[in-house]
Parts: sequence; structure tokens; C-alpha cells
Amino acid sequence: MKARNKAYRLRPVSIGEIVSIAIGALLSNKLRTLLTMLGVIIGIASVIAITSVGQGVQKATEQQIQSLGTDVLQILPGEARTGGISRGVGSSSTLTIQDAQAIREQIQTAQHVSAYLQRPGQVVSGQINHATNVVGIDLDYLKARNTELTQGRFFTPEEMKQAAPVAILGSTLLKELFGSDGNPLGQQLRIEGKNSYEIIGAFEPKGSEGSIDRDDQVFILITNMSERIVGNNALIGKAVNGIYVKTNSQTEMKLAEYQVTNLLRMRHNLAASATDDFSIRSQIGVVKTFSAVVQLFTIMLVAIAGISLVVGGIGIANIMLVSVVERTREIGIRKALGATNKGILHQFLVESVMLSIAGGLIGIAVGILVAFTTATVFQFPFIVSLWSVLSGFGLSFIVGLLAGVIPSQNAARLTPITALRSE
Repeated sequence: MKARNKAYRLRPVSIGEIVSIAIGALLSNKLRTLLTMLGVIIGIASVIAITSVGQGVQKATEQQIQSLGTDVLQILPGEARTGGISRGVGSSSTLTIQDAQAIREQIQTAQHVSAYLQRPGQVVSGQINHATNVVGIDLDYLKARNTELTQGRFFTPEEMKQAAPVAILGSTLLKELFGSDGNPLGQQLRIEGKNSYEIIGAFEPKGSEGSIDRDDQVFILITNMSERIVGNNALIGKAVNGIYVKTNSQTEMKLAEYQVTNLLRMRHNLAASATDDFSIRSQIGVVKTFSAVVQLFTIMLVAIAGISLVVGGIGIANIMLVSVVERTREIGIRKALGATNKGILHQFLVESVMLSIAGGLIGIAVGILVAFTTATVFQFPFIVSLWSVLSGFGLSFIVGLLAGVIPSQNAARLTPITALRSE
């Protein structure tokens, strides 16, 4: 008798059967299933895309800043004041060419030292008149700024001594004056309407530095700049707008900054209690500051995108509750045939998780596609980190699990008689 009862006992439903039933239930109403997944798709896609774009922009900016040299210090003049109001760092004339020469000769941690003097100006080539930035540089500029020429040659020591009227163009200015395929070498360029310069070269593209396009500039010798363009601009020596100091290595930057500070304070006769009449910046600080800002901005946007996941989870929970009501008689029949509360719980929970995971996978694909398209259009590195994909998948699983708990418990608590009597 016991053997006969055992033969009629309902066998447990396997995981494969639960999944198969869940897939059938979801596919029975494709439109509702798709609309239910939409919240999860948008949420996961937003997280992936925003994270990828943020990392790509951060990487592009870091590469751009590092191309200027992460072992370079920039020394700027102090701030001038008018009526007690500061005009900003670099507005006074406290640095000179002689300061740069002293750093070059006395600071052992300084490998290359380059002073520069710049002014906005008009340049004319043929019939083209263009407003640009005129920069006077010295012979150490190439190494101090980690840059190269794409055409022509650099200035010579003899030209430096003679303050020769020769010029090198930035890549943007080159295109403005001569087009993408133009050859500027040997051409004449008028600066400020009265001075004619021979173009001897063109710099490689370097991008923007803050609000300044470093490629929309014309470079001449600093000796020529101070004599013909600016004139006498300081009571003692020839004032400059800044000095670049390339150190022997990145590890020596702190020491170099300390040494340069002491040397300039002595040269400027500053008392011990007086504040510096100059400021020193490093590219490393710029990289760290920008990276922190981008990371904070990305986290904020990801948090906003997470709201879509919450909305998606609420949508899944609502649909699962509706599904329980619609399938009440089905639940009653299955319980009458021997299905356990645990089995019913698992059935609806699997449906909820599958709904969310499917939305998560589609969202990951959409997010990667959006990130790739954005990186291609705006030309920055395409980066999709593994953690963002895994976190997106994990979030979709958790959303489905949490959204399906209450509907699944409601389905499991139904008694066979109550379920079968339902209309």
C-alpha cells in the first residue's frame, strides 16, 4: 500500500521546468513584458553609458594634461591690485627673463627652464586677418613643454641673439591661414600690422589649456617679443608672463618647488614675513583636481540614473502583483495537484528575476552602444570597465529579486480552495 501511495506522489518540479514555465509566462504577453523591462533597461543603460563617458572624458583630459608634462612646474607672477581689488594671479610683473636664467643656472633639480611672454595680437597672411595669441619663447621651450614640430625647424641660438623675425605656427592657426594641406614654410606673416616674420615651422597639435587653445597661437623669439611687440615692460629686467621648469624626475618636483621658491624670494628681496609675489603650479595637481571633479560628477549622474532602476523595480513589482491576480486559478490547480508553497514562491520569484535580468542584459548592450557612439562622435577614449558591467548585471538581479518577493509570497499564501473559487 505504501509503495502504491509513493507511486502517485507528485514529483518535485526541477529548476529547468520552473525556468521553462517562467519563459512561457513572460512570452505569453510580449508587449507587457517589454514595457515592464523598460525601466530596468533605461536604468542600466544610463549607468553603463554615464560611467563610460565619464571615464573616457577623464582619460582624454589626463592624456592631454600629461602631454604637457607631469614633471613640469609653472611659475606665474603675483597678482596686481587696483583699489584693493585683486586682478588675479599673473596680473603683475614680478617675474623676469633674468629669474628664469637664475633658475636655469642655480637649481640642480631643474632640467629645462623656459620663460614665455604672450599678448593677444592680429596676424595677417595675404588677405587673411586673424586674431590670435602671440607668444614669445626661448630655446628650451620644446623640451620644457614636451612638444614637437610637424613641419620645418625650431629657432637657432644665433636667431635668439639677433632677435630675428622668424615665427612658428600652432596647428589651428596654420589651418586658419593656409588650409589643412597648406605649406607655410618660407611665407611672410605680419604681426600687429607692422612687423614681418618668416614662417619657419609648425607645432604639433596640443589641444586646449583651460580656456586657451594652445594651437591657435603664433610663436616668436622672446627676445624679439620683448623688443618689438611689448617693449620695456619692467623697471628691472624684462618681465615675462611665466616660467616653465621641467624637473629631472617627477619625484623631485617637491624639492624643485622648494628650491625655486627660496631662490625667487631671495632675488625679489622678500622679507621672511612677506607673502610670495609669485605662484607655482604643477600638472599633477591639475590632473588630480580634474579627476576628482569628474568622478564626483559621474557619481552624481549615476545616482540619478539609479532612480530609473527604482522605477523599473516598482514596475516589475506591479506587473507581478497583477500576474498573481490573473493566474489565481492556475495557482489553485497547481496546489490541488500537490504543488507546495515553496514551489509557487520559486515560480513567481524566478519570473521576476528573469524579467529583470533580461532587461539588465539589454540595458548593458544599449549602454555600451550609446557609450561607443558618444566616444566616436566626440573623439575621446572608449572605455567600458568590467566593474560597471558586472554592477549593472548585479543591480538588475537585485531589483528583480526585491520586486518579486511580495508578489511571490502573496501567490504562495493562496489556499487551493480560495484560488479555485476565484473568477
